[in-house]
Amino acid sequence: MSINFRERALAELQKAIEFDHKKEYKSAFDAYIIAMELWVKAIKWEKNKVMKDTMREKMVIYLDRTEKLKKWLDEGGQDDNGGGGGKGPVAANGATSGGKAKAAGGEDDDNKKLRNALSGAILQERPNVRWEDIAGLEGAKETLKEAVVLPIKFPNLFQGKRQAWKGILLYGPPGTGKSYLAKAVATEANSTFFSISSSDLVSKWMGESERLVKALFSMARENKPSVIFIDEIDALCGPRGEGESEASRRIKTEILVQMDGVGNDSKGILVLGATNIPWQLDAAIRRRFQRRVHIGLPDPNGRARMFKLAIGDTDTTLVAADYNTLSKDSDGFSGSDIANVVQSALMRPIRKILQATHFKTVMKDGKKMLTPCSPGDPERVEMTYDSVESDELLPPDVALKDFEMALADSHPTVSKDDIAKQIDWTNEFGSEGA
Repeated sequence: MSINFRERALAELQKAIEFDHKKEYKSAFDAYIIAMELWVKAIKWEKNKVMKDTMREKMVIYLDRTEKLKKWLDEGGQDDNGGGGGKGPVAANGATSGGKAKAAGGEDDDNKKLRNALSGAILQERPNVRWEDIAGLEGAKETLKEAVVLPIKFPNLFQGKRQAWKGILLYGPPGTGKSYLAKAVATEANSTFFSISSSDLVSKWMGESERLVKALFSMARENKPSVIFIDEIDALCGPRGEGESEASRRIKTEILVQMDGVGNDSKGILVLGATNIPWQLDAAIRRRFQRRVHIGLPDPNGRARMFKLAIGDTDTTLVAADYNTLSKDSDGFSGSDIANVVQSALMRPIRKILQATHFKTVMKDGKKMLTPCSPGDPERVEMTYDSVESDELLPPDVALKDFEMALADSHPTVSKDDIAKQIDWTNEFGSEGA
């Protein structure tokens, strides 16, 4: 409940700050009022004492700004977006909202633009992926719970030298569930989740990329506890060398400083990275990730569970033993490969309907329905799907044979050379397997 109110409050605050920056003070005041009402509810429902204290501190700052806007409006102040020469209401830091040097929140205009550019990286909607929705990967799930869930729920456990993990790297072949684990973290963790790709941090303007990195970590610190998920982190943090551009070097340097630099408080922030090619990471970046978890291909039990999860509540004729059969026949398949096999199998009845030249009448729940049949069926009627009404169509059952045929038409996407390379890197640098 608290997460929902807090996210809604943050969304309203973002609107209020944008109105404030545009000198639309009446709209800013209205948005601040809505945000504060939601913020009060979020504090009421928040159970974590540390989080509640942090939220109260932030509320004082925004209430101060709201009060200044109210006083300005009560004294007859007008929106200053019409080219007038009047100054806006004084901001919390003593500057004016209408001044060029500082924006309403005490930030300069350029910094405000950078933060706006990164605002889309904050996940507003939870992906709705639970831990139980992920087959296998128990080691990875336990590590992520240690790093994200427990420090928020039981902050008293992490005192003195016992501190939560600050950086976790998920690596392994494509399609094994690294990004899916990140979705589970976003769903399960009571924290602000930033989902970042290289395009969010790379700019064509000189010096702006590293400022984006700095702004990202500043926003994460302001909204602690936070998780910064960087997908395909190798695209940003490749090895430094002679052929490297100056811009790329500066981005990596800023990430290194923000993750573990002198004077930067990283408590309450987890950097979660994912990559298919961990050997392409810079050595210093690799060191910043205290836990390096190998997300390998699923074992037989994991594959059977993946088939069940991928099928979900779709009607099939499969029984428990059939999942073991499919698991044995799919050795070397990744989770993504299995999802594609299931999708192909579930589409086979659709293809039968499209290709059918004959249908027959069957009874389903006391109602007459039409289903495709062979030309030799004694009850056949020559027709195509064009002649069948939507409420009369009964699709064929999805059977084990459909899955076996889909498997026969599919091949693993992860090569043996790639698997061997991942294992070698794990033996040299990995923390644990999953």
